[in-house]
Amino acid sequence: MGEFDAIRPYDDTEVKAVLNRLLGDKAFLAILTHFRFPRLAGTLGWILQPAIARKLRRQFANIDSVAALQDKVEHYVDHTIERATDGVTYTGVEQFKSGVAYLFLANHRDIVMDPAFVNYAVYHAGLPTPRIAIGDNLLQKPFVSDLMRLNKSFIVHRSITGRREKMAAYQLLSAYINHSIRNDCASIWIAQAEGRAKDGDDRTESAILKMFHMSRKDEPFGEVIQSLNLTPVSISYEYDPCDHAKARELYIRATTGSYTKAPGEDDVSIALGITGYKGRVHVNFAPPISEVFEDTKQLAIEMDKQILGGYRLFPVHYLAYAQWADADPSLNVPTAAEVFPADELERAKEEWQRRLDGCPEEHRPYLVLQYATPVRNQYRVKAGLPL
Repeated sequence: MGEFDAIRPYDDTEVKAVLNRLLGDKAFLAILTHFRFPRLAGTLGWILQPAIARKLRRQFANIDSVAALQDKVEHYVDHTIERATDGVTYTGVEQFKSGVAYLFLANHRDIVMDPAFVNYAVYHAGLPTPRIAIGDNLLQKPFVSDLMRLNKSFIVHRSITGRREKMAAYQLLSAYINHSIRNDCASIWIAQAEGRAKDGDDRTESAILKMFHMSRKDEPFGEVIQSLNLTPVSISYEYDPCDHAKARELYIRATTGSYTKAPGEDDVSIALGITGYKGRVHVNFAPPISEVFEDTKQLAIEMDKQILGGYRLFPVHYLAYAQWADADPSLNVPTAAEVFPADELERAKEEWQRRLDGCPEEHRPYLVLQYATPVRNQYRVKAGLPL
C-alpha cells in the first residue's frame, strides 16, 4: 500500500475497474435516471436504469486513463455550463507554464462548481487540470467517492475529531500536496477556508497555510510556500443558485445560535449548484506569491488582498450594497448606475427583485449580505484599509 492510497485520486490503472463498479451501482444509476428522465424515473426506473448502464458502457468502453475520461466528459461539462450560465470568462491563465505545477488557493462559494470552473479555465488553456481537495463529509455514498476520485479529487479528512488523529491527517495531507506539486508536477486546487463562505465574506484560514508547511517543518516557511507556486484564485458568480438556502441558514444561525443540516442537504446543494442559474461567471488567477512571508497571518492577509481584489463585481453586488444596512459610508463606493450601462443594469434590477421577492422577508437581510459583502471587501482593498 502506498503512502497516500487512503486519500489520493485514482490513477490510470484503476479507471476501468472503477467505471465498471460505478455502472453497476444502483444508487448511481438511479440518480442518473432521475436527472435524465425526471418524470419517468419513478415508474419506469427498473427499465431505464439497465438501458442507461448499457449505453454508458458502450460510450466509455475504450476509456483507460483519467485524461481520456476528462476528454470524454468535457463535452457534458461544457453543455452544463452553457445551460446554467450566461458565459464564463477568465483572466491570468496566460501566465501559467507547461510543465510547472501550481497550488491554486481559491475562494469557496459552491461545493462542486468552484473547482469545476477552475478546471474549465485550465483545460481550455490547454494545460493539465489540477487535483481537487474535497472534504470527506461530502463522500457519504461510495459512488460519490468513486466519481470524485476518478476526476482527480483527493480526500481531506474533516470528520476526524481526535486531536492526534487530526494532526496525523493534516500531516499526510501536507505531504501529499507537496509530493503532488514537487514530485508529480501535478497542480492542486484547494479552498481558502473549510466550508463555503455563505455570507459572501471570503477569508483565508491561516491554519490551511500552516498545513502546507507541516510536512517540511525543517525548512523555512517562506521558502516552502515559494516552492509550491501558491496562486490566489478569485471565482465570481453573478448569481448564486444556493443564495436563498444560504440566507435561510444564516437567519437560523443568527436567531437560534446554531444550525443542523437535514439529511441529504449537501446533495441538494450540489445538484442546485450544478444546474441552477448563475448568470455570468469569472475566474481570475493572480500571479503566484513571490514575496517571502515568514508568518501565516501575514500571508493570509496578502492572499485575501489578492482574492478580494481579483473578484469581479457585477451590477447585483452594487444593488445589494445600496440596500445594505451595514454599508460603510467612509468607502468611496459608486452607485451601480455609475459603473454599468443602463440596459445591463435594468436586467440586473429585474433579476435582483425577483430573488428578493422569492425570499422570506426575515431572510432578506442575509440575502443582501451575501451580495453586498464582496463590494465592501474590494473597496477596502482598493483604499488600503485593513480587512
